[in-house]
Amino acid sequence: MFYPVELPQPSPDKKQAAALVVLSPAQSRRLVAKGAIASPIFQKAYRDGMVIIGRGITNAYVCEELFGITIANKANQTVGLVAGGATNNALTPPPCTWHVVDKGKVLENADSNVEVGKFTEGDVVLKGANAIDHTGLTGTYASSLKCGTMGAMWPYLTPRGGQFIVPVSLEKMVPCVMTAAQHSGVYHFDKSTGLPAKIVLLPEAKAVTEIEALAILCGVKAYQIGAGGVAGSEGSVHLAIEGDEDKVNLAFDLCVSLKNEPPVGMPEVSLIGDPADYQFDSQTQLGLGKGV
Repeated sequence: MFYPVELPQPSPDKKQAAALVVLSPAQSRRLVAKGAIASPIFQKAYRDGMVIIGRGITNAYVCEELFGITIANKANQTVGLVAGGATNNALTPPPCTWHVVDKGKVLENADSNVEVGKFTEGDVVLKGANAIDHTGLTGTYASSLKCGTMGAMWPYLTPRGGQFIVPVSLEKMVPCVMTAAQHSGVYHFDKSTGLPAKIVLLPEAKAVTEIEALAILCGVKAYQIGAGGVAGSEGSVHLAIEGDEDKVNLAFDLCVSLKNEPPVGMPEVSLIGDPADYQFDSQTQLGLGKGV
């Protein structure tokens, strides 16, 4: 589902305005990270409860925004990633290990698989996704036989009333996440460009896309009106922003401020160099990743 926001109504005494913005994937990641940590659900958990920030490239942006740090190579912050035309694993240790926060205090080098056992109602796990559809249902790739973050966290969140917040760009919009889940799996594929993977559903997770982020941060309505491009705009998201003129100007200035966001590169060490080295055999490549 999409993160619930109250869509702002036009102010009768203010001029209405509209703006068009094009956001690159890196700019979108920065925007949704800002929106996710500004959301009331996250803020309450950060202040009064526990927050776990999963590994991931979008979550590298979250850590930068939340802790005021810089992560030079954000690809090192994840395990699974899609890069260089392949589904892959990064083998580098995460540059930021501040991923568990209890009542506003970072627990240094905490084991999130242990700390999640302390979750109570309203605590939050924040992670990215690889797919989202028009209903707000999200899904994440898993090549781990233990289902990765989802497999470790979901059994605790569901019965205890915890929250899964998913900052995810509309770049990752697919027709139907359920269909994607039904046609994927670590043993589903005979051949693959990289690790075979399953799209694992994130039911009840609250997605924060560019639309929710702009509503949370600036109080505007946003609509996706296009996608893609060339010469560095591949994967871009095109948005129409509407609302009170002062709020639209605020949102437009925020988007423009992201113009120098650099693209994310490759991790320093990857599990698979070239899938062709393994004749694109899915199970051979999966075997490389067992235990990762």
